[in-house]
Amino acid sequence: MTDVTDPLAAEIHGPSPRQLLKARALSHKGLIFGMMVVLLLVLVAILAPVLAPHDPYAQSLMNRMVPPVFMGGTWEHPLGTDHLGRDYLSRLIYGARVSLMIGAIAALISGVIGTAMGVAAGYFGGKVDAVVTFLINVRLAMPVVLVALAVVAILGGSLTVVICVLGLLLWDRFAVVMRASTLQISRRDYVAAAQVIGASTPRILLTEIMPNVFNNLIVIVTLEMAHAILLEAALSFLGLGVQPPTPSWGLMVSEGKNMMLFEPWLVLIPGAVLFVLVLAINLMGDGLRDVTAPEGRS
Repeated sequence: MTDVTDPLAAEIHGPSPRQLLKARALSHKGLIFGMMVVLLLVLVAILAPVLAPHDPYAQSLMNRMVPPVFMGGTWEHPLGTDHLGRDYLSRLIYGARVSLMIGAIAALISGVIGTAMGVAAGYFGGKVDAVVTFLINVRLAMPVVLVALAVVAILGGSLTVVICVLGLLLWDRFAVVMRASTLQISRRDYVAAAQVIGASTPRILLTEIMPNVFNNLIVIVTLEMAHAILLEAALSFLGLGVQPPTPSWGLMVSEGKNMMLFEPWLVLIPGAVLFVLVLAINLMGDGLRDVTAPEGRS
């Protein structure tokens, strides 16, 4: 019997799938950068009460429009203050909570809806597929931004309303991708074998279908999370998203737009952080797709 601990035997057998996955992950620069940035911002959001140097809601008209340190300001307010004298760094830190929470919860809601519809359509086919395809077409015919603006304008802007609206509007990509993936997987031999031995439908869906479409699901989750964050920023910028005085990066851009020609940092700082977060989420999603399903990719 061959000793698997022998170096020659290990060389013959080659690295395990887990070792290959780890090696691909560590060599993917986009994945590493994206995960580090997202993890950093998550930690900042969690530790906001500890990291924030001031109360993000505290106003001081005597200290309004203080410039950041790199523009001649003081270290008491490293990123300056806004038009109400609120510390910009503190509001930026607490704003990470709002953006990440909206992105994560909206992606979760839309992911559950879209995945359930897509998997059901791809596996059962027939009338179920026809109904789901019709709902997808109806959803694709509605512009997301315009519908979100209309609904939020009617119901009123708030954190809860924005999350619910985005979660109920961003499921179409999940449904389309999951339907196509499930159609391919459901025709494989191992799914047919599970059906022949009498496995129940829920068991087949959970043990045979879902593990094999999970790679695609990861990518869509990250894309829709970034999409939700951008939509929240757009709604807040238009005054229909998160309402003052709640710290929000989109709201901070909106509040600073009137002074953009005189104090550009009021817009550039939250805009730059928003850009970095969305870029990092997309890089992380694309990297996870490359690592978990690297076939056909360089």
